[in-house]
Amino acid sequence: MSTKWFRSFKASLRDGARWFAANTPDPLPLRHSLKGYTLGTLTYDLKAALNVALLGIPQAMAYASIAGLPISYGIIGGTVACLLAPLFASSRFTSLGPTNATALMVFSFFAASPLLAAEKAVMMPILVGMVGLFCVVGSFLKVAELLQYVSRSVLVGYITGAGVLIIGNQVKHLLGVKEALATLPPPPNFFVLLYDLGLVAVHTHWPTFVLGAATLILYLLLKRKVPHLPIFAISLGAMTALAYGLSKSVPAFQSVDCLPDFGFAELIPQFPEFEARSWFGRISALGGIALAIAFLAALENTVMAKNLGSRTGDRPDVNQDMFSVGMANLGCSFVGGMPASGSLTRSALNFESGAKTGFSSLFCGIFSAIATALLALTPVVSYIPKTVLAALVVAISLSLFKKGALRICFNSTNSDRAVLITTLLSTLLMRIDFAIFIGVGLSLILFLRKASQPYLVEYQLSDDGELREMPEDGKRALPAISIVHVEGNLFFGAAELFQTQIQRSVADKRLKIIILRLKNARHLDATAVSALEQLLHFARHQDRHILISGATIEVYRVLRNSGVLQVLQEGCEEGQSNLFRYHADNPNLSTRNALKRAQEILGTDEAEIKIFVDQNKQTRPR
Repeated sequence: MSTKWFRSFKASLRDGARWFAANTPDPLPLRHSLKGYTLGTLTYDLKAALNVALLGIPQAMAYASIAGLPISYGIIGGTVACLLAPLFASSRFTSLGPTNATALMVFSFFAASPLLAAEKAVMMPILVGMVGLFCVVGSFLKVAELLQYVSRSVLVGYITGAGVLIIGNQVKHLLGVKEALATLPPPPNFFVLLYDLGLVAVHTHWPTFVLGAATLILYLLLKRKVPHLPIFAISLGAMTALAYGLSKSVPAFQSVDCLPDFGFAELIPQFPEFEARSWFGRISALGGIALAIAFLAALENTVMAKNLGSRTGDRPDVNQDMFSVGMANLGCSFVGGMPASGSLTRSALNFESGAKTGFSSLFCGIFSAIATALLALTPVVSYIPKTVLAALVVAISLSLFKKGALRICFNSTNSDRAVLITTLLSTLLMRIDFAIFIGVGLSLILFLRKASQPYLVEYQLSDDGELREMPEDGKRALPAISIVHVEGNLFFGAAELFQTQIQRSVADKRLKIIILRLKNARHLDATAVSALEQLLHFARHQDRHILISGATIEVYRVLRNSGVLQVLQEGCEEGQSNLFRYHADNPNLSTRNALKRAQEILGTDEAEIKIFVDQNKQTRPR
């Protein structure tokens, strides 16, 4: 007994080792880029890295502002993500760091949880570490391959709602009414925020509003006239210089609120003291938002890697890229950064700037690290007005509204429209991690509803003995045999509908035999097989017989392994069978043999044949 148990244990370990080896991501795929790396390639990568750094550093400040965090969190997060992600990524062009969507998730979660918000600084390393861990585990389980089944309408609805929320949350900085708004209770959703902003609008600080509006106008003009330049950095620098000049000459501008400075002391992360009860309590509280951010980060990165890869012929490994997202976030958690994801704007700029390998992102991280050190040494940040940064956040948030994507999702199908509207409204009405789960859940429900409707089509034997679909105006004789052609998925979601439809046919007292033609039935599972077993017992109780024809090897194995084949064969004598296997060289042979068996059961050489009609479906072209 002990020897058998030991052998079984060894076999399990061996199988586990094989699975682990087969599913382990490449530990350092960037090494492959060193082969044939030339001075010319280095030049392209350095140029792209500089362009992305000029965009990424001010963007990181903006995203930290969206999340309600000190700007150092955004700068550190962007720097570390750029340094770590390319070491593990398969895509050459993706650039990781803070993004609009993930920053808004952080803000939305803590805004809805005032008790947790009080210790946001010590919660962030735990949150970012959990995001990284979820992504790493997901890469081993190849979860990224499943993300293709998430409806595009979910992502479009979520990102559109996120854009509305981001703009709404920056209005207080544009109007200079943050202090007035702080006297009111935290708004639970976007519509309450709009109401509160209306209440405090009378306290608008006009110099703040003028600077913000001018920044927005300047950015939009530069984007239209010189889109190839780093207009985010140019707008930030120009308006900061203008604000400084106005503060020296116009007294009203001296009261414009600016960002706080940070030094090297602020770059050191704050880790909570370990105490089992409090740590596990925080992990429990952060589980939902961490999973939502990990899901969104992996989804954003996958979509982006595939989009850029399609433009160059590359075929990125989406699970390897998910692993890179996880490792980047794990690194950020140890140095005090905010969650990192694939950035659409930075990745597109990296590609358009001529990047050749993943080293461009690595160099971008080095440039960002140098810039972070310079910002910590000099008081430059304290000259940046919050309204200027808020205006730039609004400007880049406008790019989240994709008219074409909204039009496609709204007009394609009723399901797409329902998912789009539900996800969008959920984003505006409730916590944002709940919203994305609601959107994904509704998308899956509608998918399962479509997939769980097996298609039943009527057949008849022609005069020359061929099995053909019965025309809609075909006349039927009084039935003794019904041939039911089942096509589609017979997994758990379809089992009850399949059983109900067949039972409806059995209710005809003139019917003696049903032939289930399962040649095109797929994905039988325990629920469907149990339904079939119940159907067999029901038919026998009604003095009916059920035969199966066209059984593929998959169907045969499931019926045999489950024991339902034995139930099906009850009453068969030697040489008889109630199941007829599919023959690829003659697809209708199994149904002919089933008809012979039906005639044998009826004790006649000729039987009136009824072809089953599914009244809920129209015959599809085949």
